[in-house]
Amino acid sequence: MFSVHLSEIPRTISFRTALMSLALFGFSFLGLFGYIYWQTAGYLTAETDVALHRQIDNRSAQPADLRLQEIRKHTGQDIEGRLPHSLFDAQGKLIAGAIGQLPAFSGYDKGNEFVWDKGHGHHRPVRFMVHRLEDGQTLLAAQDIHDIREFDELLVNALISGGSLLLVVGLLGAVLLGYSARRRLDTLSRSIERIVKGELTERLPTRGNGDDIDRIATVVNQMLDELERLMSEVKGVCDDIAHDLRTPLTRLLAGLERAQRRNLREEQYAAAIDAAIEDARGLLSTFRALLRISEIEASARRSNFARIDLNRICEDAAEFFEPLAEEKAIRLQFLPSAAPCLLFGDAQLLFDATCNLLDNAIKFSPDGSLVSLQVISDLTRAGIRVSDNGPGIPEPERDAVFRRLYRSESSRHTAGNGLGLSMVWAVAKLHEMTVQVRDAQPGCQIELVGLSMEIELLKRA
Repeated sequence: MFSVHLSEIPRTISFRTALMSLALFGFSFLGLFGYIYWQTAGYLTAETDVALHRQIDNRSAQPADLRLQEIRKHTGQDIEGRLPHSLFDAQGKLIAGAIGQLPAFSGYDKGNEFVWDKGHGHHRPVRFMVHRLEDGQTLLAAQDIHDIREFDELLVNALISGGSLLLVVGLLGAVLLGYSARRRLDTLSRSIERIVKGELTERLPTRGNGDDIDRIATVVNQMLDELERLMSEVKGVCDDIAHDLRTPLTRLLAGLERAQRRNLREEQYAAAIDAAIEDARGLLSTFRALLRISEIEASARRSNFARIDLNRICEDAAEFFEPLAEEKAIRLQFLPSAAPCLLFGDAQLLFDATCNLLDNAIKFSPDGSLVSLQVISDLTRAGIRVSDNGPGIPEPERDAVFRRLYRSESSRHTAGNGLGLSMVWAVAKLHEMTVQVRDAQPGCQIELVGLSMEIELLKRA
């Protein structure tokens, strides 16, 4: 288990994202609660004012004697002072009622508030309304709003406690998210460090939940798979170069040294020079093929992609190799598709790949056998299939044959440089096609298949 310092957690993206979410949710919570509080408090105040207006209207409509009598009676009944009424003369002196002094107010028939001292240390918040009567007296109707104040206080306390709980839970969640993210990043970092130190078989761990880090780790792992394959291929190429090119270079050097030591006639010198030139040309041909494969793998030819028909390319390739097949009494069979087989690609590269497949098929097939070139075309796929009656490729070697300069022991003494199928693999990769090697029973069957033009257009759209 990795140790994560608390000072490292605030630097994680998960922690900062959680804090941003907490802040956004907190502001939303405050806004919603503030709106509810404002609406509730406004509603209760409005209802209180409506009740006070109703009481003022009822008292104002009563005759003066009855009004005075009713106010005295109401004062006697309202012992707790929940709805106090008072009547003052024109000079503001109390005539009758529970509130003995007219409080300061902002205007007649408007809601006002003050703290009413009932005596004996009892103070109650009161909302009141003052009305000027026709005879010059002043009528005051009030209502105890202690319950409303308590309700307001309850709402505010709920806001504070809920906000505090939200803040604590949110911060705790942010810390846990940051801690988890930091641990996961530490795991990824250690895996990357091992890869940097040379352990190319190491892969970034994934959880399989498809989150952002998993997606990045999956892409990086695919890159590492390709890098490992390329490194293995480079190592194999170096080994194959040391193994396969050593013989022609040794032969070239030995021939030149013999020609230097011996007293040869002019025609013998010419023959030695011709042999050296032939060996040098073979080496140059090998390196040109290597450079071309590198060019293809670097996608330098992708700018030449266009809409092409595999039927025409394969027909040209079959016609080109027909004389070579006739020399070995091999029947070269061309099977086009019923409809045009269209895809996006480089016509010259696909022609070269088809020629390489046909060249191998004819080279390794016995005299008098059959070589078949078939165009594959359906709703989703487009490609070619080459079949022969040769010795085939053993299953353990079906991946290795696409490695540069690789040659099996059975084909090591056959003419060639071991780059034909490597070039086919490079062309297939450039065109996002797959290469599959199967047993033709007898012989070998190789398929080069990609997406049809219709599927490619949908994919690009």
